[in-house]
Amino acid sequence: MMIDKRLIGTVTDSKKWIAVTVLWNWVALVGGIVSAVVFAWVLQQAFDGSLSLGGGIFYAIILIVALGVRAFAGSMSVKASYKASTDVKHRLRTLIFEKLASMPLNQVNQQSTSSIIQVASEGVEQLEIYFGRYLPQLFYSLLAPLTLFAFLVFFNAPTALILLVCVPLIPMSIIAVNKIAKKLLSKYWAIYVGLGSSFLDNLQGLITLKIYQDDEHKSQKMDEEAEHFRKITMKVLTMQLNSVSLMDLLAYGGAAVGILTALLQYQDGNLGIFGVILFILLSSEFFIPLRLLGSFFHVAMNGKAASDKIFTLLDTPVEENQQAVKFAVENAISVEINNLHFAYSPEKQAINGLNLTIQPKQLTVFVGKSGCGKSTLVSLLMGFYKAQQGKILFNGQEIQDVERHSFYQHVSLVSHSSYIFKGSLRENMLMANLEASDEQIYQTLAQVNLANFVRENGGLDMPLLSRGSNLSGGQIQRLALARALLHNADLYIFDEATSNIDVESEEIILNFIQKLKNEKTIVMISHRLANAVWADNIYVLQQGELAEQGNHRQLMDKQGIYAEMFNQQQNLESIRNGGNNNA
Repeated sequence: MMIDKRLIGTVTDSKKWIAVTVLWNWVALVGGIVSAVVFAWVLQQAFDGSLSLGGGIFYAIILIVALGVRAFAGSMSVKASYKASTDVKHRLRTLIFEKLASMPLNQVNQQSTSSIIQVASEGVEQLEIYFGRYLPQLFYSLLAPLTLFAFLVFFNAPTALILLVCVPLIPMSIIAVNKIAKKLLSKYWAIYVGLGSSFLDNLQGLITLKIYQDDEHKSQKMDEEAEHFRKITMKVLTMQLNSVSLMDLLAYGGAAVGILTALLQYQDGNLGIFGVILFILLSSEFFIPLRLLGSFFHVAMNGKAASDKIFTLLDTPVEENQQAVKFAVENAISVEINNLHFAYSPEKQAINGLNLTIQPKQLTVFVGKSGCGKSTLVSLLMGFYKAQQGKILFNGQEIQDVERHSFYQHVSLVSHSSYIFKGSLRENMLMANLEASDEQIYQTLAQVNLANFVRENGGLDMPLLSRGSNLSGGQIQRLALARALLHNADLYIFDEATSNIDVESEEIILNFIQKLKNEKTIVMISHRLANAVWADNIYVLQQGELAEQGNHRQLMDKQGIYAEMFNQQQNLESIRNGGNNNA
């Protein structure tokens, strides 16, 4: 009957409020029984001609009190129902977030963003109804017929028994529908998530689609997916409508059978006027709770399908070494890469047998043509991906054997796509160091030439939009660098941190990196070889392998890959500068 013990156990506080909701519904039922008894008694006295004015007033007062109790109990039931569901959304979304936070970054990257968003939003909303309405109604639907039977059996056992026997027809119809609905709703959710994924993908890439005039083609594909979703939605609605019609037939048919039986019992002299009126008034009460349960059933089924997806995520094993130890750094960080292999697919080897050393307190720059494996190496160094073969050793400790939280306390990444969150500038900075004072924040901002700009634009409470869309590209990169500096790591990795920004910001960042290398270990990925001139060591990658190694002067003397690439870039820049001068 759709009771998910694990789901209820996940939100334990709801159990108490589900019980309270059922109790108040039962009190409302008792109030209804009392009002039915009073009404039936008054009608019998009127039929017998023994009803007096004083008696009528007395019975009217009792009737009003009983109806008042029923109304009050109904109101309290709604409040308890709300409390039964109020913690569900927060609890489940917290569990989803904590699960994702517990995963290594390489495992998080494997999750579908759109699927998580839809399950954590729409799916959790459906579960609110499951806890607040469906479960209380389920237990009350079992309690109400038994209460009514226990009361009415004293007036006429055959009629009460027939009503009780007819009651299970509704849950039997629900169970029959459940078998059809389970597969249909599972298919519905799969299509829904797929449509959401396509929509999110097209929305994020809308500018690119517009540029290449492919938006109409994508729109047609989304129309096809939407039409597919419409059809499955109509199937779900048709199933719901048919099942509601079936439950209405069973509910009102069962009540009609009970009333007819009561009239026959009256005709045979086995039941009086009082009893007949009671059965007429209360027969529908046997079936209304289960009929109402049926109306919540389909929403509950939808929530149940969503909960299956939630638990699929929560049950995903976290790929983490339980014997991992804290990453200890006494002075500085050195990195050894031994026979490293990584492939996105069997056909595409991104890193192929790489062997090299990153020296502490030096600036090491990785260069190479597009697709040589630079960015992949960064992802491996940061633990975003897991190598298929070989080792990455940080101060002699293999990255897989290091506890992640302590690792990220000492290793920091500044990429060309560093994320700026919506909120104040202070909030964006404090995520790097919660204990940082305003003075410390301003000191780091000053190091990247942002302090004055911040003071002139509202100070540290300056509002930032999502992705820093109210800042220039250079300001975003300098702010990301300041945040990384506030983190005070021992190893900094700069992945194309100076790409696509203005010359002034690039110069500020590069000058600061030169100063920073005296205190920290610096790894830099750059497509622009002019940034590598002052590096202590340059590694040239080609097709995932180490092609050349040395400083700028040594590599230029070799007249190899690096020298060729450097000269080509210098010639291109000379042509551009010449063109600008002519202009």
